[in-house]
Amino acid sequence: VILTEALLKERDKQAKWNGIPLLLQKLYENSHPNSDLSQCQGILKEISPLLSMEAMAFVTEERKSAQESTFPNTYTFDLFGGVDLLLMCIFTKRLAERNDFVLFLFTLMTNKKTFLQTATLIEDILGVKKEMIQLEDIPNLSSLVSSFDQQQLANFCRILAVTISELDTGSDDKHTLLAKNAQQKKNVGPSRAEINQAALLNIPGFIERLCKLATRKVSETTGTSSFLQELEEWYTWLDNALVLDALMRVAGEETEQSSTESSDESGFASTSPRNQLPQTMKIMHEIMYKLEVLYVLCVLLMGRQRNQVHKMIAEFRLIPGLNNLFDKLIWRKHSASALVLHGHNQNCDCSPDITLKIQFLRLLQSFSDHHENKYLLLNSQELNELSAISLKANIPEVEAVVNTDRNLVCDGKRGLLTRLLQVMKKEPAESSFRFWQARAVESFLRGATSYADQMFLLKRGLLEHILYCIVDSECKSRDVLQSYFDLLGELMKFNIDAFKRFNKYINTDEKFQIFLNQINSSLVDSNMLVRCITLSLDRFESQSDIKVAEVLSECRLLSYMSQMSMRMSFLFRLINIIHVQTLTQENVSCLNTSLVILMLARRKDKLPFYLQTLQEMEYTKKYPGFILNNFHSLLRFWQQHYLNKDKDSTCLENSSCISFSYWKETVSILLSPDRTSPCAIVSYIDEAYMDMDRDFAEE
Repeated sequence: VILTEALLKERDKQAKWNGIPLLLQKLYENSHPNSDLSQCQGILKEISPLLSMEAMAFVTEERKSAQESTFPNTYTFDLFGGVDLLLMCIFTKRLAERNDFVLFLFTLMTNKKTFLQTATLIEDILGVKKEMIQLEDIPNLSSLVSSFDQQQLANFCRILAVTISELDTGSDDKHTLLAKNAQQKKNVGPSRAEINQAALLNIPGFIERLCKLATRKVSETTGTSSFLQELEEWYTWLDNALVLDALMRVAGEETEQSSTESSDESGFASTSPRNQLPQTMKIMHEIMYKLEVLYVLCVLLMGRQRNQVHKMIAEFRLIPGLNNLFDKLIWRKHSASALVLHGHNQNCDCSPDITLKIQFLRLLQSFSDHHENKYLLLNSQELNELSAISLKANIPEVEAVVNTDRNLVCDGKRGLLTRLLQVMKKEPAESSFRFWQARAVESFLRGATSYADQMFLLKRGLLEHILYCIVDSECKSRDVLQSYFDLLGELMKFNIDAFKRFNKYINTDEKFQIFLNQINSSLVDSNMLVRCITLSLDRFESQSDIKVAEVLSECRLLSYMSQMSMRMSFLFRLINIIHVQTLTQENVSCLNTSLVILMLARRKDKLPFYLQTLQEMEYTKKYPGFILNNFHSLLRFWQQHYLNKDKDSTCLENSSCISFSYWKETVSILLSPDRTSPCAIVSYIDEAYMDMDRDFAEE
């Protein structure tokens, strides 16, 4: 039973508990694996004096059992789980240090009676273990996993999630690209998480079983609304599939018992909530299980064996299976009252229903990103539509569309991508799903720009929906805005129809100004869109098509970006907001966008003019040398980062349609030490302001 803090305080005065239950509650909240132990010590110091006097009396009075009357504080401490909590804190920390013991525990999982307890203990131990275990060291791993039924395998995924995820240091500065590059130099060979991922893929039938778990349907013997209403009581304290398993076992026994009763008794019992419980819990079981399974599949999709995983999950029809579950389970309607876990509120992202949706969207993002299997998200009719779009535009059909195995695509009236678009357009303005939905759709468009893919989404009103969110609802969330700008950039890149639609929607100066304000409010968030507009403008200007010329003259956005002063303003700010020491995976795109602007200038022999204008802007701002010195350092880092033999440059090529060799040449020219070169940065920095010799390498 969960007691609120207010209730505990009120009852504390009457029962004279001396604040022990509240202190134990604090101890529990601070006793999680990665919490600060000094907090626990402080709480224990408060509890200790309350127990010490009774402890002395307990020893001198021949160790009588703790009675409420004689040892009230000790009794209260035990009553509220203090002994178990203390043992848990000490026990898991010590056992985590014994690697042989941890590996031994895995062998106990073959015993079905102790499986749940063993799984819970392993999970607790791995949570506090400093060094990740290697799955290869578990005796007979393949046969162990093969012995699990589907329910056990789903719970085993909770443990696997810890072993295949890279350890996060949690420190922001460790996420800088400088630090990551330095760490990569130290790390020789694959990490333990990568070795564990490979070990899982070597288990026969493992991925197939996960796909079956992820896509199996829930029994629908009763109306959903009654289940959800009933679950409100359970939600307050059930936050773990392992706990649900234990209760399922009890509930199953109760159901068996009720079937042996008289017909009158069992007839009455069948309508009671107590006997509806097993079916209710089956639904929550599936949600909990699918959460764990989708997480494991998502991590594997982002790992080194990505192509191998892709091939398997396509073959085992994961995507069509999830499509069939979309309406009834993944994006099912909520009951009128919000359902939340204990310790969370209704807007929290931690309830199983919400977490399942987010994990599902993350899986779609990982699945689609730069992979031709993304077309499995469509059904056969939608694939035919893509072919028809290419035919009408008189352009070659996308090879990946032609090669897609029609036996593995979604079935039904709509594919998974189309279903996602439908719920995306209905999502409330304040919804946290908006970010993940936009990321999932954007990943479908990533890679080499496909006119057919863009038109498929444009025909379904996606551009208007994004503009409504950015302009009309004036979205304030930075994360959501960034995801919308990135999606808008991929949707509009090189697509004259998209710019025409943009101009039709943003049809007043007031709307356009709101749009610009949103872009300018954070260039880190909007720079990918700025890059898209710049690249598109450059291509349109080189075409002699009447339709293109018409849009060029009418479109507010293209007219705005065609002004040299606007492009220079963006370039100046993009270079100014980033520095080598603060570059991250998130903001390095600003550096690449500034390079795109200068590469397009170089193509038109205007690179010297751009550099000279930057120099003039520095003097106007009374910061001579500041921007160009910073840019020089950034480009030196760019060379170290992108010319690394392990670095994949195809993303830069795909996003810009500029060959990587041209990227490299442009950077080399800009970094030339020749002060007489009109294209070298050093030519535009007075010697008095030169500051280029500092070494920015991570120590």
